[in-house]
Amino acid sequence: PDFALDKAPTQMAALRTVDPGKSVMVEALVSKAKNIPGDWEARATKIVAEKVYPALDRQIALVKDMRSKAVHDAGVWRLPKGQEYYADSVIAATTTNMTPEEIHKTGLEVVADYTARIDADMKKLGLTKGTVGQRLRQMYEDPKFRYPNTDAGKEKLLADLNKKVQAIRAKLPEYYGVLPKADLVIKRVPKATEAGAPGGYYNPGSLDGKRPGMYYINLRDTAEVPSWTLSTLTYHEGIPGHHMQLSIQQETDLPLIRKVSGFTAYIEGWALYSEQMADEMGMYADDPWGRIGYMHDAMFRGVRLVVDSGMHAMKWSREKAIKYYTDTLGDLDASAITEVERYCVWPGQACAYMVGKLDILKQREKAKAALGPKFDIRQFHKAILVCGAVPLAILDTVADRYIAATKAG
Repeated sequence: PDFALDKAPTQMAALRTVDPGKSVMVEALVSKAKNIPGDWEARATKIVAEKVYPALDRQIALVKDMRSKAVHDAGVWRLPKGQEYYADSVIAATTTNMTPEEIHKTGLEVVADYTARIDADMKKLGLTKGTVGQRLRQMYEDPKFRYPNTDAGKEKLLADLNKKVQAIRAKLPEYYGVLPKADLVIKRVPKATEAGAPGGYYNPGSLDGKRPGMYYINLRDTAEVPSWTLSTLTYHEGIPGHHMQLSIQQETDLPLIRKVSGFTAYIEGWALYSEQMADEMGMYADDPWGRIGYMHDAMFRGVRLVVDSGMHAMKWSREKAIKYYTDTLGDLDASAITEVERYCVWPGQACAYMVGKLDILKQREKAKAALGPKFDIRQFHKAILVCGAVPLAILDTVADRYIAATKAG
């Protein structure tokens, strides 16, 4: 669609305007080759100037030409066999046989559930006027939750995130029967890519353990990341979320292809489940605003189910999706636009998060019911983690084997 092509020329032009010798490509190569003899900087600068930048110019021209011919419809329904394609995309992303209609219904149920929970907590804190979405927007706009949008303010924010990681790390042995060896480093998203990047993401460490896992947070504008949203984001991307799961997958005795393979519903389902685990571990006992942040982000994954299926299966427009998103979640328009445009060009992917979390919770309840007093959450988590990323149908088998082994033991 046309709007998906609007940002690309600007981002590419930003790369193009940098002096070739100072481009991220040259600087990265020089850094990596610092102990290898040779004039890598001069050679790389020449390649960027004579080969890469002209190619980038051609690419910018092509995207601008594509933009002039693009349509505004948001969903893949507009394409030949688009409805079938979307149904297959949902199956691929969720590793289930859920239909777009079931995805939409589940999303609406999740949104209704968390809307009620957030409303109850807000009333306890004296926040009573307006819809839940309007009150969440008030929280986004309240200066008391904002870090200064300065380098010093952003450094303070990063320091606070590290404290949150240290606090939850101390509680891990009570809840998890296996822990990661790899370290976690928290950094801001590079300025060159922050305009179109999500609020936070994780890059796993190296297989040999020499490079730590990296949790990146987008600090293009600290108004987009108020303090009440940061705890749950950190538990999702860091510990006990992505960093813990992906590090253990790499450190476990699995075949190489299993160490590096990924199934979004499992990986993102685990990270979203980890946000709930942080609440169960008491991380919000003294942070009621942070608990609203956790519930907001859970509801956000329900909104994804509604909006993704809405645009691709039910012919919602981009504008309708953005309005539903902001009305429900109270998020700033810039965040809503980034998210909705992502779903437009990646059909089905955003459905994996909540579907995966709900499945892990289903396996946990099944194990609790089957084992009674023999159920140990540490061993349940160990069983789920050491198997590595798997389709959700296989996770069902993993849980059954854990139950059988525990009964036999």
